[in-house]
Amino acid sequence: MFLQAVEDPQSFQAEHINRLFNQFNIAAACILLLVVFLVIYVTTKYRRRHGDDSEGAPIEGNRRVEILMIGFPTVLLAWFFYKTLAVSSAVMPPVNPTRQPDIIITGHQFWWEVSYPRNAGTPNPANSPNYVITANEVHLPVGRPLLMELRSADVIHDWWVPQLGNKMDLVPGNKNYLWLNIRRPGDYIGACSEFCGQQHAWMRIHVVAQEPADFARWLDSNARNANPPADALARAGETLFQTRTCAGCHRIRGTPADGAAGPDLTHVGNRSTILTGLLSTNEENLASWIDHPQEIKQGSYMPSFMFSKDSIKAIAHYLEQLK
Repeated sequence: MFLQAVEDPQSFQAEHINRLFNQFNIAAACILLLVVFLVIYVTTKYRRRHGDDSEGAPIEGNRRVEILMIGFPTVLLAWFFYKTLAVSSAVMPPVNPTRQPDIIITGHQFWWEVSYPRNAGTPNPANSPNYVITANEVHLPVGRPLLMELRSADVIHDWWVPQLGNKMDLVPGNKNYLWLNIRRPGDYIGACSEFCGQQHAWMRIHVVAQEPADFARWLDSNARNANPPADALARAGETLFQTRTCAGCHRIRGTPADGAAGPDLTHVGNRSTILTGLLSTNEENLASWIDHPQEIKQGSYMPSFMFSKDSIKAIAHYLEQLK
């Protein structure tokens, strides 16, 4: 992911950061080559010759060389200090306290809650709730500055999508902010880069950058309530979901399920993956996850249930239809 970010930055912020990073690498490479040259030159010119037992004449100080050795690194460091401040100011301008965020990201062990506030500069249908809430798959519009508010529900997490630029910690009890202006549509992959527990390695980030019109349609669709079950098996799955403990941890809008401990499942069938990228979204994988979650993602807070195979199949069938 790191090399991909260096070679192919896809946001205003990433372009500025990578440009500074590349300038630093060029300067470091030049200094390395200079040091290697001087080591070779000095060891060759001043080496002891065969048969020469003399100590050689002492070499006194050279004012010009000393000024150059002190002055050049000082000027170089001052220039990089100035450039760092300039880039920091460009990618992280101050946040107006009255500015509502375009998106709120909340880190959980081990998944991402994604909330889109109404009236935050993004189109929302008139009948949408105060927040359009989803999980793990983060949809964003391209071509305009977005203010992201970052929170944590438990421990310190860290948001980093290399192609989209800077990192930011999510700290319990605090709100941090990140500006983002994505250049082109596409799928961008990142990860939590602050160790947060047993499944830290599988706390991936999937950003889907879309043209504004496509993003508006996606947001409109995800603001709607869940589709009703389409067949008898799905209806049985819905009944099991609502009457067992599933509804106590997960939310499905338009149904009595209003839990907040786990990911929102209102439109889970539309997501390309589940478990922050661990498995593709399909009925078989949903059934496997419900049947033995601790074998698939050990350390997660999804409990192991004593469901029959038929019950598991019905719940998975119901969830796969939530699109």
